[in-house]
Amino acid sequence: MKDLPADLRPREKLLAQGAAALADAELLALLLRTGLPGRGVLQLADDLLQRFDGVAGLLRADAGDLKAVKGLGPAKRAELAAVMELARRALAAQLKARPVFQSPQDVKHYAQARLGGLAHEVFAVLFLDAQHRLIACEELFRGTLTQTSVYPREVVKRALAHNAGALILAHNHPSGVAEPSRADEHLTQQLRSALAMIDVRVIDHLVVGHGEVISLAERGLM
Repeated sequence: MKDLPADLRPREKLLAQGAAALADAELLALLLRTGLPGRGVLQLADDLLQRFDGVAGLLRADAGDLKAVKGLGPAKRAELAAVMELARRALAAQLKARPVFQSPQDVKHYAQARLGGLAHEVFAVLFLDAQHRLIACEELFRGTLTQTSVYPREVVKRALAHNAGALILAHNHPSGVAEPSRADEHLTQQLRSALAMIDVRVIDHLVVGHGEVISLAERGLM
């Protein structure tokens, strides 16, 4: 990056114009700091974004995926993981501070940060208190999710353990397409019925794709 004019170097550009002025590759280059022989850090950053289909895919890649990339040593892999965890914690703190009804977009951002870009399907539950503030988010099931692989009794058990007053369901589509399926609708109704027996309301079910989160509640499917 020393070969670039000062006003085009990511660090100087950030300090002069703010982080929002930087492209994804420039922000990533600041984290990586160094490239490879014959491959500058900006090129390395751009290669990584293309390989993992963007920022979300890169930061949600597992340790094995990152370890296989030449130029990503333990320190750089740790920094990427730390940045994503900080982002998730910041979003969670916002949801714990006020009711989710006041920040539906924050809920979607949080679900995207937790589940977006994963190569396998994950079913998570956001447990809420009586004021609909976040208590905890737990990933309860992994793999190919169907009505038979997501056990209502386990969701009920965890809701009771958290003394939850309501909850939000969320799962990802590794294909990247967030469109809810009929199976997603059936599963939502099944869980709503089971949780109604303990007086816990299912507020929403979010389907997470690549860069998109769809709410079943907003679609009128609940």
